[in-house]
Amino acid sequence: MPDILEPALAETRAIDCSAPEVQAFVAEALPDGGQDQRDRAVRLYYAVRDRIRYEIYGADLSRTGLTASQTLRAGGGMCLHKSLVYLAALRSLGIPGRLVLTDVRNHLASPRIRAYIGGDVFHYHALTTVHLEGRWVRATPVFNKLLCRLYGMEPLEFDGTADSVHHPYGKDGTAQMEFLHEHGEFDDLPYQLVLDGLRAKHPALFVAEGGDRFTAGSLVADAADRTA
Repeated sequence: MPDILEPALAETRAIDCSAPEVQAFVAEALPDGGQDQRDRAVRLYYAVRDRIRYEIYGADLSRTGLTASQTLRAGGGMCLHKSLVYLAALRSLGIPGRLVLTDVRNHLASPRIRAYIGGDVFHYHALTTVHLEGRWVRATPVFNKLLCRLYGMEPLEFDGTADSVHHPYGKDGTAQMEFLHEHGEFDDLPYQLVLDGLRAKHPALFVAEGGDRFTAGSLVADAADRTA
């Protein structure tokens, strides 16, 4: 492995790839060990996407709450949490991965979440980039199949050869998600940058000013409200 990739393999506080919870998750997702690195990365992608509940409400943005091991104990999290779990799982197998942070416009946000966000632009949306077969490919193991069905979205697939970031349009041609700005790729979670940015851009999402937890709620319940 080239030295330049070593930072993308390192264990960090947030990407705690040697934690028992991460090791158990990987073992369950890959009981046969996987055929090769691409096969392992793809199967881990689907394990993170569909076995970990996606939920923005109640998100714990403390340093401990954003660790991969804590997200696995909790069983759910938002894009940051799930992307960090995926990176921890990849790195535990020697597959380099980095965190990607972007600002996106989500056309499918519910009225309630729009009110909390202050519109339809969400800042510091997280995904990943994975080094496979000599090149970097992007993967977004975030929106699980149930949530996609409730919001009329196609689940995002990943085969380890092509970027998987998000479908801009639904089956009916309506806009779904638009990428507006990229903050960069990171070998580790830039914790203070993300927390300060979210506090500044989405203050109504937090339970308390200067806090590190989002207000309670349910995206599943919001989906029902959208169609009522």
